[in-house]
Amino acid sequence: MTTAPSSSAPVTAAATPLGGLPYLGSGIGYRTEIKDAVGSPTSRVDWLEVITEHYLFAPPDVRDVLHRLRRRFRLVPHGLELSIGAPREPSSRYVDALARLVEEIDAPWFSDHLCFTRAGGVALSTLTPLPRTREIAREVGRRAQRVQAAVGRPLILENVTYYIDLPSPLSEAQFITEVMEHCECGLLLDLTNLDINARNHGYRAVDFLDAIPVERVVQVHLAGGTGGEDDRMDLDTHSEPVPPVVWELLTKLVARAPLRATLLERDQNFPADFGELQAELDHARRILTGARDARAEVR
Repeated sequence: MTTAPSSSAPVTAAATPLGGLPYLGSGIGYRTEIKDAVGSPTSRVDWLEVITEHYLFAPPDVRDVLHRLRRRFRLVPHGLELSIGAPREPSSRYVDALARLVEEIDAPWFSDHLCFTRAGGVALSTLTPLPRTREIAREVGRRAQRVQAAVGRPLILENVTYYIDLPSPLSEAQFITEVMEHCECGLLLDLTNLDINARNHGYRAVDFLDAIPVERVVQVHLAGGTGGEDDRMDLDTHSEPVPPVVWELLTKLVARAPLRATLLERDQNFPADFGELQAELDHARRILTGARDARAEVR
């Protein structure tokens, strides 16, 4: 079991357990609406992300779905309710069940959001952003380290969208960097969330990439949102094709960091033809493998 890093020195990429993680390639979020297409022998899906809470306390017949998927795909659980930034420690019952799930499907890592979803024992039913202070960043980093040690696999934390930005001592990029300095966890960089936040709150997404420890990014999320017209805010709806600006961000990111995986997220408005999603999966794979090939040539 790993121990929390000292608060006296930043945690470098070399000090984290991320270097030995496998390359997964181009994956998609597993949803019942596309399960037949994903399971087709002709589909080109490298791996699947499954929603943690759909299976965490599920009966055996539901867990059997994971066992069947595991015969063909690497699986990674993606959580919504770890609530790493809540005032209280994550539920020991939840963390114990999470450890069993991760072990059962032999997940190379597990992920959740850098936010809180519970307060005072009340489920908020939303990914609530955290106050961006150094004190909270340090506590979240140490708490994430404890969860990672309890589960026994790397935890990667995802940036969330936020629609109200209250005055804070730290920018989002500074806050994420501070969290990473106090744990050995990785980052799940949602490039769509980054693009939406940058446009809604008036900063440059590329400056965000310059400010965070990109060497800690293990995986990305790719999705399409709505809005942005008539002075409305852009929304993270996971309902549309990945926009060109997000593909551009992925190209910029893979030139800076050796990603292990991309993940296409679609939760609604599924196209009748899976070929549309397959084309996005193939595009992500080309960007990812192109960067790997270029990096190999340099070596």
